[in-house]
Amino acid sequence: MRVAAVDIGTNTVRLLIADVGDGDRVPCEVIRRSVITGLGRGVDASGRFASGPLTATLQALARYRDLAGAHRVERIRAVATSASRDVADPSEFLDQAEAVLGVRPEIIGGDVEAASSYRGATAGSPVPPPATVLDVGGGSTEIVHGHAEPTWCRSIDIGSVRLTDRLLQDLPAGAGRVTAARAMAAEAFSVVRTPPGNAVGVGGTITTLAAMARPDLPVAGRPLEAETIAATIERLAHLSVDRIEAIAGVPAGRAPVILGGAIVVEAAMAAIDASTLVVSTRDLLDGIALDLADRA
Repeated sequence: MRVAAVDIGTNTVRLLIADVGDGDRVPCEVIRRSVITGLGRGVDASGRFASGPLTATLQALARYRDLAGAHRVERIRAVATSASRDVADPSEFLDQAEAVLGVRPEIIGGDVEAASSYRGATAGSPVPPPATVLDVGGGSTEIVHGHAEPTWCRSIDIGSVRLTDRLLQDLPAGAGRVTAARAMAAEAFSVVRTPPGNAVGVGGTITTLAAMARPDLPVAGRPLEAETIAATIERLAHLSVDRIEAIAGVPAGRAPVILGGAIVVEAAMAAIDASTLVVSTRDLLDGIALDLADRA
């Protein structure tokens, strides 16, 4: 069965079209697309989507509808995560998204997001269980631990966009605001207590950090060390957005929030006592695709 999974995130709108069968543990990828729209920028303070990012998001969804049709997708599911959970009234956005995509997005809770991310990240993963998956998004970070199935999960309301909106909007940030951002992230993750496990990292922030460290190598399956992230934070703290955009491996739309994202990753790794994580390019989208096969 050919399915399409759409993730409407705080910073990025993503699509996976894949072939899945009953009992498959790994989706067979047909295409994967990602567009940075910044949908959740400013939502933390205003409770509303800004018109520019909203328009860009709807345009991305229209393109994904066309791709799904061109690839003869049989079933499609769209989910909306942290930013859509935060807006005061998401119904107008959901109506607009349904009109362009053809299906109504589901606003999923952090626990559902975490479980699907775990399933996707561990599908075909070389990391032996037990595993702890970090899914660092724009508005929230999902941490989920398990063996064959997740046994513990927590969604923390801190991510690359949320931390940037609160403390790091103007770049260069300088040492003082970086220190304050690190303290805020550490406080957010202070409630996390996971059993020991091998750390797996997913999401655009983590894949970007891996690409920055070694832009000449594929990111999937790469180790990413805490000391590398700390060094990246020190480097980014003194750079403008333009100079960050010029760094190999940084997509233009991610440059304004990658410093905040790196600080969130650093704090999350410290919370689960991980000095290294393995980067996975399979994530929430893959989990949704597998869920679609189960439902069929």
